[in-house]
Amino acid sequence: MKDDNRELVDFQILSLRYKTKLTRKYKERKKYRPNNPKEVRSVIPGTITDIMVKKGQKVKKGDVLLQLEAMKMVNNIQMPFDGKIKSIDIEKGQKVPKDYLMIEIE
Repeated sequence: MKDDNRELVDFQILSLRYKTKLTRKYKERKKYRPNNPKEVRSVIPGTITDIMVKKGQKVKKGDVLLQLEAMKMVNNIQMPFDGKIKSIDIEKGQKVPKDYLMIEIE
């Protein structure tokens, strides 16, 4: 199937300039966004087996925030730095997809 509605775009590799047509799939891809250090997101899909913190609790770097079971393994998700729990967006037993916001830190 030929899509003639695509415009040509320029790109350059090692001082050589090329023209190409971008596919619809490329244009509709999920755009990159930098990680927010104040968000704890799931890196793989899994099930929340335990939550060790509460909203408003002060936690230190290395403290275990929650347990995420994925691929028959229990993963302890640790606090990346000292802070305070702003919100908990999960519940025990909840299944979460990849990149799901689980905890926000103040």
